[in-house]
Amino acid sequence: MFTRNDKHAACTGKASHEWPIWVAVCLAGMALIAGCASTLTAPPDSPTKQKGKTTQVDPTLSPQVSDARLQRVQKRLDKFCKANDIPGATFGMVLADGSSMAPASGVSDRTAGRVMKPTDRMLSGSIGKTYVSAVMLQLVEEGRVDLSSKISHWFGKDAWFPRLPNAYELTLRMLMTHTSGIPRHIFTPEFQAAVKDQPQKVWQSEELVAFVLDAEPLFPPGQGWSYADTNYILVGMIIERVTGRTFYEELADRILGPLELVDTSPSDHPCLRGLINGYSVEGNPFSIPPEVAPNKCYAINPQVEWTGGGLISTASDLARWAWLLYGGDVLKDKTLGQLLDGVVIGNDPQRKYGLGVMIRSSRRGPVCGHAGWMPGYVSLMAYYSDHRIALAVQVNTEVGVGLPQLESLLDTAANELLR
Repeated sequence: MFTRNDKHAACTGKASHEWPIWVAVCLAGMALIAGCASTLTAPPDSPTKQKGKTTQVDPTLSPQVSDARLQRVQKRLDKFCKANDIPGATFGMVLADGSSMAPASGVSDRTAGRVMKPTDRMLSGSIGKTYVSAVMLQLVEEGRVDLSSKISHWFGKDAWFPRLPNAYELTLRMLMTHTSGIPRHIFTPEFQAAVKDQPQKVWQSEELVAFVLDAEPLFPPGQGWSYADTNYILVGMIIERVTGRTFYEELADRILGPLELVDTSPSDHPCLRGLINGYSVEGNPFSIPPEVAPNKCYAINPQVEWTGGGLISTASDLARWAWLLYGGDVLKDKTLGQLLDGVVIGNDPQRKYGLGVMIRSSRRGPVCGHAGWMPGYVSLMAYYSDHRIALAVQVNTEVGVGLPQLESLLDTAANELLR
């Protein structure tokens, strides 16, 4: 594994540069009730031994954390919420020494006027793919899986497998880099109709894959790039077949427990601890009402995401996770290099996607991380490897905000922290 002194290597090498635009967003005018809160934590005594463990401290007693920096970021976050008419946002920051800051802005519920807290939890969408990738790559390290293996090794005897686009030519690596040519099941009319008709259904993984069976592949295997949650549903199925355990059991034992990511847990049922209300657009693809969780229960069963996402978290936990994963505390040097060995997205050589990681450049050097969306929530986490800092933001709406704005917010916050 990397030591903390090697963290700068994490986003360099074969990986590089810009993030793709991953979701279209709609603009709508909504009133904002302002409010803010923040917490500070001291660094772990030994980051490599006490992964993710922090101690709540009075900011006046913490020499590792500058209160002035927190105030600057807080002002930027408040300005961001007001300028984009966002109900509320939480923000997580982990600095090079392991200390952290967690401002929040706006409200978690417009009707109640409830002030957003740093500990408020939201669905983190496709950021869940980073955890799926980490679990799979630990299996690679254990010699139980080979990224170059054809997926027919695990699925060849399943009756549905010959109907999967590009079935017999696909490798595990192609699934994880989205170069399989498999279409995205969540945007098929059949899937959207099924979610509308059975919003509380508990889905089996094979049922999700079934929505793309017999579909035309988007391109020959390994000869293009197209983001598809379906790829990671298949990756999750492989994890379970290799280990004989559920993915969430593996995640808890390998990642969430050891790293003490106590505010991150499976979104495997509608009523989730600490879930705040979110605000979506009218006529969203899944027919979810504009207020997605007014009673602390999500309008549909979020279990439908599974290993395409499948987690609820806080911005603080997401920042800590990025700091640990890309900083070398989760995977060995060689394996982390494989994680970051990205493929070019589209026609832009500056945009790449690795094994469940998006990589871009910024004024502060290379950045790696991931974005996530569920109706009512948008999340983004990023690790600035040259400076060994990790940032994350969650907002409780996708109305009027998307990846470009969130990326700009993180870059601006990084500049404030590094002034």
